[in-house]
Amino acid sequence: MTQETPAYLLIDGENIDMTLGSILANRPRPEQRPRWERVIRFVESHWQKPARGLFFLNASRGLPWPFIAALKSIGIVPIPLEGSSDQKIVDIAILRTLEALATRPGDVMLVSHDHDFAQAMSALVGGGRKLGVLAFAEFMAAELRDLPGLEVLDLEYNAGAFDGAPLPRVRAIPIEEFDPLRYL
Repeated sequence: MTQETPAYLLIDGENIDMTLGSILANRPRPEQRPRWERVIRFVESHWQKPARGLFFLNASRGLPWPFIAALKSIGIVPIPLEGSSDQKIVDIAILRTLEALATRPGDVMLVSHDHDFAQAMSALVGGGRKLGVLAFAEFMAAELRDLPGLEVLDLEYNAGAFDGAPLPRVRAIPIEEFDPLRYL
């Protein structure tokens, strides 16, 4: 019996948290952060296959045990990293993972806005592999957004990753999505 190749969900927790902080104009509280179980379910539903979630986080100042336990409980693998203050350790680890995936089958969904990943994602284009970036579309680096063959999805609007009221985002609204009642 052949096991289905998973979709790899690579989460740049540091990047998402920083961007969310700029949207909210403050450091996000736990209840304001994405519901990661919804994100992994979204990817599985969207691509109709099991997803293997890998959450990369900077643990140079210690391990956030409650968060690590929460990730593990929903089936996401926490990858706590440490290094010197002059290293972008989360980026380094994600780049190494993208390079390793170039030699393996599997679809890849990146959760980040960072242009540092454009070249590594570009190397994965082709060969029947599905590629996507799931983030806040208006903050996504053009180098990522413009990659041919890359599906761009929104963490809030497509994945429904947040509880409560819509986030206070300012973005260009496609005219077919414009609802004047939201502003009245």
